[in-house]
Amino acid sequence: MKYIIATFVFFISFQIASAQEINCTVSINTEQLQIDQQRGGGQIYQELQKVMQDFINGRRWTNDTYTSEEKIKMNINLILTKATSQGEFESNARIQVFRPVFGTSYETVLLNVIDKAFNFKYQSGTPITYNDNSYIENLGSLLAYYANLSLVYSYDSFGKLGGDMYAQKLYNLTNLAQTNAGGWGTATDIRSKVGIAEALMNQQLKGIREATYTYHRLLLDTFKDKPDEAREGIVEMFLNLRQINQMRPGSATIRLFFESKGDEIYSIMDEASATLRQQSFAYLSMLDPGKTEMYRKLIR
Repeated sequence: MKYIIATFVFFISFQIASAQEINCTVSINTEQLQIDQQRGGGQIYQELQKVMQDFINGRRWTNDTYTSEEKIKMNINLILTKATSQGEFESNARIQVFRPVFGTSYETVLLNVIDKAFNFKYQSGTPITYNDNSYIENLGSLLAYYANLSLVYSYDSFGKLGGDMYAQKLYNLTNLAQTNAGGWGTATDIRSKVGIAEALMNQQLKGIREATYTYHRLLLDTFKDKPDEAREGIVEMFLNLRQINQMRPGSATIRLFFESKGDEIYSIMDEASATLRQQSFAYLSMLDPGKTEMYRKLIR
């Protein structure tokens, strides 16, 4: 009996210790498809949702050990815009990655990406395949891309440039994929998958990745106990980001930073002193001009 109990405890412990790194939820919206495509493909969409989710959640993406509570939370929402009987799919995708904030029950949006070229082929009953060293098929490469992107940002948020290994993997992956499939873009297209991977590896833009660490680990994780100091630190962070942006205006990583964090930063700075709110507006309207009207409320 003692042996059975000990074996059971070991099994449970092993299951927890060997849990994979990402907890991904996939949803698929078919409302933009033609009615016959929606009705005729109901089963394939359910299958696709499951195999995508299982692929990300069931694969080991790192050599680190994660407990169930430490898994990186990710959501992938696909809006299908085209589906053919040959198994060709075109879609827009929103990928969100979340991070817990130390000492609170709050989850911050670490990454918020819109991909307007999430296109792939899938036939019912076929597994999703991927290899780090060679291109096999686009769906596996797309999912691996966003898994590694989530790792870059997650590791960067806990340690300065902690996601270097995964940024390199991302870069290698995009080089293989862009020569074999469409929808990956180029380095000059800052909204493309290649553009993001290039920016993450660019030495001149490393300060933006360092800001991910500063904002999350040094400021957001301490905000509960030291809100005023955190707000001052955020304004100081703006100064560093402005210097990088002047050197490389509108880079992919600065765009991603504010598309993911802009609303949250506004909420935090909305309760700051008048001086900090004025400074924040000056920086934010320059760094994230698309949200200028929202930021203008800081000085009203």
